[in-house]
Amino acid sequence: MLSFGLLLAVFAASAFVLSSCGGSDEASSASASKIDIEPLPTRNPRAKAVEPVAGASGEYTDLPTADAADEPKAGGKSAPLPKLAKKGNGPTSDAAISNADVLKEGVALPPIEAPEEVRLIIEAGNQIARTPYLWGGGHGKWLDHGYDCSGSVSFALANAGLLAGPQTSGALMGWGKPGKGKWITVYSNPGHVFMVVAGVRFDTSGNRKTGSRWQADMRSTGGYVARHPPGL
Repeated sequence: MLSFGLLLAVFAASAFVLSSCGGSDEASSASASKIDIEPLPTRNPRAKAVEPVAGASGEYTDLPTADAADEPKAGGKSAPLPKLAKKGNGPTSDAAISNADVLKEGVALPPIEAPEEVRLIIEAGNQIARTPYLWGGGHGKWLDHGYDCSGSVSFALANAGLLAGPQTSGALMGWGKPGKGKWITVYSNPGHVFMVVAGVRFDTSGNRKTGSRWQADMRSTGGYVARHPPGL
């Protein structure tokens, strides 16, 4: 049998070995934690709470806003705003705002400054711009399968309240007032009629060219009588 002293020596050695196991691991873990883990960010002690502003994005609603008292004071009176020129009753020299546009789809876009009658004429013209040519079309009824030259012009003018009923090209030679108009000019003779509205041509002959009565280019007006509605 082992002596009592020898047992105590063995027990003490075992305790020392057990205490050293894991001790180095704890030290290593502590060392690793000091290197890898960053400290938590601290709150700004001077941060200012603000109310969110309608229309502002979330990125900026948390930022403090300046007090009205901190805004610089304007010195003297501010200059008055320039007055806009009064809108006249005729087209301006700027074609960008006074001339209609013919789009590739065969419809016309009224200009910005066009009066209501011009807009209504262009709107009606767009409705029938790509319909086929039909001799006598538009004279027996407004909504027809096709329109001839005078039926087309009559349909558009009537939509603006400038005609009470369809007219022939010969009758349109005495319609309105003589000469070119500011916005609308009807060119008529006993055999054909077309009109120019805000710088673009409304003519059944255009159907053979582009498939639409609206044309951006002009044609000869020799042999035609020019007429226009009063004031336009």
